Parts: sequence; structure tokens; C-alpha cells
Amino acid sequence: MPTTPSRREFLTHGLHGLGGVALWQLLASEGLAEQAVRQVAPRARNVIFLFMMGGPSQLDLFDPKPGMAALHGQPIPDSLVKAKKSSTGQVLETVMASPRVFHKAGQSGLELSDWLPHTARVADELCVVRSLWCEQSNHDPAQLLLHCGTPLFGSPSLGSWLSYGLGSESQNLPGYLVLLSDDGHGLEGAGSALWGSGFMPSTHRGVSFRNQGDPVLHVRNPPGISRGTQRARLDVLRDLNTRHQQVTGDAEIAARIAAYEMAFRMQTAAPDLLDFADETLATRVAYGLDDAPTRPFGTNCLLARRMVERGVRFVHLVHSSWDHHSDLNGRLQKNCQMTDQPAAALVADLRQRGLLDETLVVWAGEFGRTPMGEVRRGINVGKEGRDHHPQAFSGWLAGGGVKPGIAWGRTDDFGFHVVEEGVHVHDLQATLLHLLGIDHERLTYRFQGRNHRLTDVSGRVVSGLLA
Repeated sequence: MPTTPSRREFLTHGLHGLGGVALWQLLASEGLAEQAVRQVAPRARNVIFLFMMGGPSQLDLFDPKPGMAALHGQPIPDSLVKAKKSSTGQVLETVMASPRVFHKAGQSGLELSDWLPHTARVADELCVVRSLWCEQSNHDPAQLLLHCGTPLFGSPSLGSWLSYGLGSESQNLPGYLVLLSDDGHGLEGAGSALWGSGFMPSTHRGVSFRNQGDPVLHVRNPPGISRGTQRARLDVLRDLNTRHQQVTGDAEIAARIAAYEMAFRMQTAAPDLLDFADETLATRVAYGLDDAPTRPFGTNCLLARRMVERGVRFVHLVHSSWDHHSDLNGRLQKNCQMTDQPAAALVADLRQRGLLDETLVVWAGEFGRTPMGEVRRGINVGKEGRDHHPQAFSGWLAGGGVKPGIAWGRTDDFGFHVVEEGVHVHDLQATLLHLLGIDHERLTYRFQGRNHRLTDVSGRVVSGLLA
């Protein structure tokens, strides 16, 4: 006849008991793989990833090609004959020179578009990579490749890999938080798969935060439920889940218990995170919190700084949409007006507070845009756009051990092919992990009979990007 286990037996019943749950939470906070993957002293402790969903035009922002002006409106040269068919199958032969004016910024003389005046003020902190490339020309697979190391759904994101490998330094907030904004066209592409945990336990999944109201839906107790009552309910739920785990051995149950406990702690920590009462007027102005265009992304950038101050390992800002197949000038200007000032304020604020050296800031889209103009669906002259272009695009890094004030890599005279110091997406991922002290080849997770890693079977650390 079955007997009820004693409290000691219940707490210490192998890794499937409550002691195992406590161990699970401890390992999750410290990193399940940290000792196995540390190879060098980390230069960064936290990451803020500014993901520009849709593919910003590098030719209009970071990679000036003044020679294209003389060929504007003419057929693309025979030397780029293979470029005549775009990545989405259209024949695009006409050169579209950028109307933007590029200026040298800072002591470094880094050339940036006139639509990035605020970014220009922090140019000496930036490492602009002009030679990024990948093989994926459609949004979903390119976004998945950048975030998960594979163009297929079902794999963990970069933030999940860091949660698994390094854990979190925050006891009251998740180690991986996600903040969303858009230009009015809504989010697109692979969606929540970009911050999902894939085949890892859900405790490593990115948690979406709202920048107003309750940061997470239902984080507040309903009327009549005190904190003590909520604690008692969670204790009963934890005991029932633990008993169920003893029977099934399902690790996901431990992840669920850990999520409930984190949610309980967040009920106090999250409202404080969103309370900007302790921020100065100068800070609010710098991030553009009181101006309509900059308010959404500015709020998220300020939250990102407050999150890393509280020990959050990976903060993921997603801004959509930069997919400018038409009306490039108008829509690109709008997105720059929304994001340029807050992104620059974030870098400057981190530097002023002594946080930039240990916080790696990344700005990137999933690919770039073609040097040829695109006119489709009856778009009028002057409303042209650019098509997807994975062969060469740009992004930037700041802080966290990267070399500041440089432009890395070079593309040809039309920005079509990388001709010097190419950086594949897997190379970028390997370099980011290296800056966090991780050997990308040793950070693995066993699933379906093989060891998976973020960089799949490739990737190299780009030493030229390191300070």
C-alpha cells in the first residue's frame, strides 16, 4: 500500500523532488553551462539587442556610395549582371543612388547619413560593420538565422542561449526581456519565434514586457487577493507540481514552477521598473519620452538601461518595420525619426553611468536593401523602394569590448558584394559570445541525439572588431 512520504523524503527525493526544483532554479540563475563554456575573461556582462525588423537600407544609412550618383537611373553595369534579378525574383536593372548626404562624425570621422544626426553624436563609440552577409533573402528565415543560428523554426534564440549558458544576475526579473515597437505597420516576420526558447526549457524564453500599464498582463493580483494569499496558493501549486514531476520526471514542470516563482517576485519588481519618477528631466528629454515620434522606442531604450542596471542579462528591443519596398524616402525617414535619438541616448547614457564597458549594444536588421530601385504595384515615380539584399548589409556595435570609432569591412562601388573583411551572421554570433567570455563551439545543448549550438557548424570570432 502506498505511503505518504515524509517531508525530508519529499524534499530530497532525487532531482525530481522539491530539492531538485530548488537546484533547477539555482542553476537557471547561475547558468547551466557557464563553467563548461568560459574560455576567456568576459568583456561584457549584458547585451541590449536593437533589432530593426524588416531590413534597413544600408546604402541610405551607413554605407555611402557617392559614385552611384552619376549612374542614377541607368542600367546596372554588366559587371553586376547577376544582380539584375532581385532576391524576390524581379528583374531590377536600374541604379538607384541614395539621395542622402553623408557626413563625417566625431574624431573618428565615421561617415553616417544625415538622417542619423543623433547617432552621429556618439560615432566615436560605434563599431559600424559594413560587411555583414547571409544566405537568406526572405524575412522569416533571415530573422531566424540572425537570432537562432538557423533559418528553421524551433531553435533557441540568442537570448535563450545566454540565459542557458550564463544565467541571470537578477533575482526579481527574468534574465531575458523583450520590448516591442513599430512604425504603425505592425510587427512582421517570424514573430515570437525570435525570442522563443525552442527545444530548451521554457525558463529560457524571452518574456515580453509592455512599456505602459501592467508590464506583463495579469501581473497584479485581482482585488481581494493579498500577497500572503497569493503566496499560499503558489505554495500549494508548487507542491502539486512537484509531486507530478516525481511521477513523470518532466523537466518542463520544474521550469513551470520556476516561472510561477519568478512571476511572484516580479509583482514587486516590475512596477518599480516602469516608474520613471527617479529619472531626471534631462534624461527624459534625451530619450525623447515627451515627443510623439520618439516616445515608444525611447521608452523601450530607457527601460533597457534600467533593466541592465537590475541585472537582466539580455534585453531585446524589436522595432518594425524597415521593409521598404516602396516609398523608401518617406518611410525610412519616419523610422529614423523614431529610433535615431533614443538609440543614441541609450549609448550616451550607458557611457555616462559607467555601464557601457560591460554592456554590449547591437543594432542590426536581418539583411539590407538592393542598390537598384524597385517599383511595383503601380507605385508612382518618386515613391520607389529597395528590395531585399542579404549579400551585403550594415549594423553597428557599441561598448562591451568592441573597437570604437571604426567602420569594418568594405563593399563594392554599388554596395552589392562584400569585397573586404566579410562578417557572416554566424561570425557575428561567435564574436558576441566571445565578448561575453563564451567559446561558441563549446556552448551546446543536447537535443534529438546531437549537440546543437547557436553557430551551427560554422562561425569565427572576428578579432578585428575587438578593442
